Amino acid sequence: MSIHHPIISVTGSSGAGTTSVRRIFEQIFRRENVTAAYIEGDAFHRYDRAGMRERMAEEAGRGNHHYSHFGPDSNLFEELEETFRSYSRTGSGKTRHYVHDAKEAEEFGGPPGTFTDWEAIPTPTDLLFYEGLHGAVISGNVDVARYADLKIGVVPVINLEWIQKIHRDRSHRGYSTEAVTDTILRRMPDYVNYICPQFTHTDINFQRVPTVDTSNPFIARWIPTADESIVVIRFKSPRGIDFPYLLSMIQGSWMSRANSIVIPGGKLDIAMQLILTPMILNLVEKKRRAA
Repeated sequence: MSIHHPIISVTGSSGAGTTSVRRIFEQIFRRENVTAAYIEGDAFHRYDRAGMRERMAEEAGRGNHHYSHFGPDSNLFEELEETFRSYSRTGSGKTRHYVHDAKEAEEFGGPPGTFTDWEAIPTPTDLLFYEGLHGAVISGNVDVARYADLKIGVVPVINLEWIQKIHRDRSHRGYSTEAVTDTILRRMPDYVNYICPQFTHTDINFQRVPTVDTSNPFIARWIPTADESIVVIRFKSPRGIDFPYLLSMIQGSWMSRANSIVIPGGKLDIAMQLILTPMILNLVEKKRRAA
């Protein structure tokens, strides 16, 4: 953690909705004139798309059918920790981009499924913003979580997470339902061992819960809408959180525990604005005072 160079980390599984949360942060940053450096979790995968396929085939040949993007062997955990450490001390560090599709290929000048070259994070910035799979990971000697000043977990209930992943991968990546299901099953041990434990270290978790039947996510035709959901917001420490104010500002909300507030799904945007804006401004104000 660093007063001079704060880090915000948004972490969640594939299909959890971290990209949507990033857009809300971007809105806050623009409105409050906060200059953020952005890094993405995919940039710290160990292999490009072709290399990952080869490695998965090798592992399967050895009898390991659970090799996945979620585990330490397929990610650069040490490099991610070093980027966090470097930024917290100097305000810079190294990152790169993973080219997801044709649109990004035009932007970054490389074919889909590849990485750009490593480059320095531009300076000066007010804070670093991470969005990806491992923003609060602790594994072996690696402790990424300790460097983040504000850690956000995006954690839909598992059936909803699967529905969102299936629909996204089918519509944007052209995968079949069967292929996505195989991916979900292959990733399950690493999901349990490396994704779930992060949410005990996050400062705030946003967990979306559908209020419609999602019993069989593999045949669901539609993703439950925001109005067909509620969101449970859990604070690791309720100290300093003005729950009466949030309850008065977010219509239809209620407290489920001393550290948790439940809101209608359609109110997530305003809830995040109300909760996160003062936290972001507090980090930036501390930085500016220290300077």
